[in-house]
Amino acid sequence: MIEPDQVTLERLAAELGRLLLLAGERLTTAESCTGGWLGQCITAVAGSSRWFDCGFISYSNEAKRELLGVGDDTLANHGAVSEATAAAMALGALGRGSADWAMAITGIAGPDGGTAEKPVGTVCFAWAGADAQVFTATRHFAGDRRAVRAQSVEHALRGLLLRVGQRRA
Repeated sequence: MIEPDQVTLERLAAELGRLLLLAGERLTTAESCTGGWLGQCITAVAGSSRWFDCGFISYSNEAKRELLGVGDDTLANHGAVSEATAAAMALGALGRGSADWAMAITGIAGPDGGTAEKPVGTVCFAWAGADAQVFTATRHFAGDRRAVRAQSVEHALRGLLLRVGQRRA
C-alpha cells in the first residue's frame, strides 16, 4: 500500500465533515499510536468546529483507563492493541463528549514494540455510533512508523465515511 499524503487525508476528512453536516451529526476521536494525527486532519478542514466535538489522545494504558474508561480487565485480557480496547476507547469517547460518532485507533507503529502475535504495523480500529453499535477491525500495515500511522489515519477516515454514508443511504 502506498502511504497517503496529507492532502489525501485532509480531503477524506473534508468529505466526512460534509456527510456529518448533512446528517446534523458530530464526531469525536480517541487515538493512541496516531498521537493526534487524525484530529489534526479533521481540524485542518475549515469549518470543522461545526461537526467535530473533541479528540482524546490516550497513549498510555493509564490514559486509556482515566480518560476513556477502558477497563483493567479489557487491557489485561486483550492488551492495549486489540479490537476490544479500540471498542472501549470509542465508546468511552462517545460517553465523554457530545458527539454522534466516535472512531478509535490503537496500534504498534514501530519501529519497536511488536511481538510474534502482534507485529509492528498491527493497528486496531473501532467506529461507534450514538446507538452504541460498534464496528471493529484490525489491519497490518507495512512501512516505517510514519507510513503505518498515515495508513491508520486513512483507514479510520474511510471506515467512518463508509458507515456514515450507509446510514444516509
